[in-house]
Amino acid sequence: MDEVKFGEILLPGDEDTQSRREKTVRQKFWPTFRRAVRQIPFSRDVVAGFYCALDPQTPTKVRGVLLAALAYFVMPVDMIPDIFAVIGFSDDIAVLSAAFAMVRGHIRPGHYEAADRVLADRPEEAMKTI
Repeated sequence: MDEVKFGEILLPGDEDTQSRREKTVRQKFWPTFRRAVRQIPFSRDVVAGFYCALDPQTPTKVRGVLLAALAYFVMPVDMIPDIFAVIGFSDDIAVLSAAFAMVRGHIRPGHYEAADRVLADRPEEAMKTI
């Protein structure tokens, strides 16, 4: 996957596009994450990015980039279908890595704290610090 393709995937999009992506991400993130967690070497960052994307205090452009990457992650059809063991999520990992490199400074400690709570199986507490 080349830089041009990353650029196309990670376009923040307009308000309608972000709204559609947010709905998709909210619906499909957790089931997809549960299937992929063992194959993603930075799962804490993915969950923190999810909370950053849903945080209304996150700048619109940053939310857009994260929602674009997370929407790509949750979509069942992408460059390498996720049904293929081991390599199925490799393109998703590349897209997520590029997105995190672009927005790393915007993922706040509260997003990581929420991720830590969810990863420790305490989802009811996850949104308290955001």
